[in-house]
Amino acid sequence: MATKRDYYEVLGVDKGASDDEIKKAYRKLSKKYHPDVNQEADAEEKFKEISEAYETLSDPQKRAAYDQYGHAGTDANFGGGGAGGFGGFGGGFSDAGGFGGFEDIFESFFGGGRSADPNAPRQGDDLQYSINLTFEEAIFGKDTEVSYKRNEVCHTCGGNGAKPGTQPETCHKCKGSGTINAERQTPLGRVMTRQTCDVCHGTGKEIKEVCETCHGTGHEKKTHSVNVSVPAGVEDGQQMRLANQGEAGINGGPYGDLYVVFYVAESDIFDRDGSEIYYELPINFVQAALGDEVDVPTVHGNVKLKIPAGTQTSTKFRLRGKGAPRLRGNSTGDQQVTVKIITPKNLNEEQREALRNFAELTGQKTEEQQSEGFFDKMKDAFKK
Repeated sequence: MATKRDYYEVLGVDKGASDDEIKKAYRKLSKKYHPDVNQEADAEEKFKEISEAYETLSDPQKRAAYDQYGHAGTDANFGGGGAGGFGGFGGGFSDAGGFGGFEDIFESFFGGGRSADPNAPRQGDDLQYSINLTFEEAIFGKDTEVSYKRNEVCHTCGGNGAKPGTQPETCHKCKGSGTINAERQTPLGRVMTRQTCDVCHGTGKEIKEVCETCHGTGHEKKTHSVNVSVPAGVEDGQQMRLANQGEAGINGGPYGDLYVVFYVAESDIFDRDGSEIYYELPINFVQAALGDEVDVPTVHGNVKLKIPAGTQTSTKFRLRGKGAPRLRGNSTGDQQVTVKIITPKNLNEEQREALRNFAELTGQKTEEQQSEGFFDKMKDAFKK
């Protein structure tokens, strides 16, 4: 088994990185290596590695466990914390079994311990689907239909894997338990261990005549479609869960879930931070000095903005309610407009003269006038 890389190394951040730095690193890398975008052979594996690292480091409890115990701290069997590693980080004992994770570790060495019912219903695996959105689609949301491949219950055998007219039978070797006892040599001597039955492969059932559609698996790969309502105000990298839209369950268990991840394209003119939208408004010197009323683009359409006389560059104005909707609540953010005064280029002589006159009236000297004054002083010096 290949050794897992350090999660901080995977995301390219320091161990003391802030939550915001971790989030930015994940967004950048997940976009780069997403299989829908990157066609390199190892892109999918890298994407999974990046997602796994972010899942741990973005959760304070999982990150604390990882910092203290490394990858062992994220193991489902370490500390008895269940699928989330340490669960609630409340110790290492389980209510049912006393020592929880210790029993699992003991079982890995010597067998024994409790064995799950192989015929118990189990939920299917979760799936992930990515949706690319424009900047505006993320602001206003939209309804769309997505299609993807998933394992569904076989329509021929109903999921039992047997040929129609026949039924799976209890495994003759393990008697339906899914496990068998075997003698094993350990550092403490020869002991009896429990291992997966080699006949039924842990299912507890034997299929004499397999279904021709699913070949005994009970599942068939099919294209599945589902409607997705993209919420208004969704941000880049956020995801939503669609229950029971994942893979088919085992032994009649429920379907897994589908996690839809949203990737939002950048805007050519706007910047966004949560519900706030930022825009840089270019104006000329005359507008800044004398004031003006200008049209300002927003995602909701153009609005009028009054520029007061004497406005300085970097002055900020706030357009209330012209930002993005807040996902939690019914309010909308604002748009902040920052003024940038543009210096004119390629002036004609008439425009230059007007600016010279303006400089004289305000007691200022242009670069040309300062240069002329310097040479006049030099001439007077030579004459003397």
